[in-house]
Amino acid sequence: MVSSSARRLSSALITAVSCAYTVIALVYFLQGALYGVLAVVVFLVVVAVHYVNMRAGLRGGRPPAFPLTVLLQVVATYLPDFLLPGGMSALTTPLLAGTLLVYLPLRWGGAAVGLIMLYEGTLLWFGPQAAHLTLFYVVTVPTTGTMIYALVRFTRVTAELEQARAELADAAVLKERVRISRDLHDGLGRSLTAIALKGDLAGRLIDRDPGTARAEVGELVQVAREAAQDVRQVARGYRAMSLAGEVDRAVALLESSGVSVQAHLADVTLPTRSEEALAWAVREGVTNVLRHSRATTCTITTSLQEGTVRLELANDGAPPDSGTDPDPDPDPGAGTASGSSPASGPSAVSGSSAGAGAGFGTGAPGAGLVSLAERAAQAGGTATGSRTGQGGFVLAMEVAVRREAVS
Repeated sequence: MVSSSARRLSSALITAVSCAYTVIALVYFLQGALYGVLAVVVFLVVVAVHYVNMRAGLRGGRPPAFPLTVLLQVVATYLPDFLLPGGMSALTTPLLAGTLLVYLPLRWGGAAVGLIMLYEGTLLWFGPQAAHLTLFYVVTVPTTGTMIYALVRFTRVTAELEQARAELADAAVLKERVRISRDLHDGLGRSLTAIALKGDLAGRLIDRDPGTARAEVGELVQVAREAAQDVRQVARGYRAMSLAGEVDRAVALLESSGVSVQAHLADVTLPTRSEEALAWAVREGVTNVLRHSRATTCTITTSLQEGTVRLELANDGAPPDSGTDPDPDPDPGAGTASGSSPASGPSAVSGSSAGAGAGFGTGAPGAGLVSLAERAAQAGGTATGSRTGQGGFVLAMEVAVRREAVS
């Protein structure tokens, strides 16, 4: 994992810096063995506590005993000034500066580092050290502290980016699953309905009119081949559809089922997404006419209205309102749209909300209607479904004509 590698690299660099300051503390042996041992012990305590703080910081959290571990590092940093000569804290404050920048808000951490620099500068200026050594130790505080802070932030940002990338990958997989589910439902629904109808018709005609029955079987085979092609297109992620082509197929299918059809399409060029949304609406609407209605006539029309194209698919055979889902979905949650109700009056579909069934009945919206709502929203429009006063039903969809209006 990238974040694990970044954490190991940062931990190694911080450890190396800590060890380097530990080596500097060995100069206290020049002033006596007791001073040397005490300096090494103090430095080991500081490094150990600093390691605990940084280990938690690199993982994006805080140590278990926070803020006691930070206070312990402060005590271990400044207490030796009263036990050892020469300002021992000058060697350990750079590590403390890093801890404070990591765990305090940046403005407070920066102020604390400024106070540390002021204290060390004052302490060393009146000591035996030369001016250039005093300046060196003072400058080391912000530079080392900033380096430690940058390494911790680098590690955290790397982990956050890795997590975001994983979430985006999961979202892409989910989006693809939704696409496949929607395309299979919308595409295969019509084909399977047509196969079932033609199979039933061929079965009734096989004895009294074998020639017509054979013709129906031939058409059934052709529809089955189209369904297989639909599955292959779904698998490839390519679902280019033509509104005119879909209307032609819908007219042929309805007429073969005994429904009189009239189609009037406006001569207008549509963006690809808008045209596909209207084509899916025709396919879903016709499928539900065949499944759920007793229609004898059906009209399919499109018209241009102020930057949008409106499709209306109407029939005269809406079934009685049974309060059931006209387009059952095996997933109880997949066909539920917020704000919908099983009322028998007009209901609107906008975005992911839906009302009366596109199956030319009423009731809770099924997966097909929710899918049409999603496609309409993606094409910059809406979909509506409503009963008519003559016992019919109208499915309408409006989509944007201009390409720039489609999100």
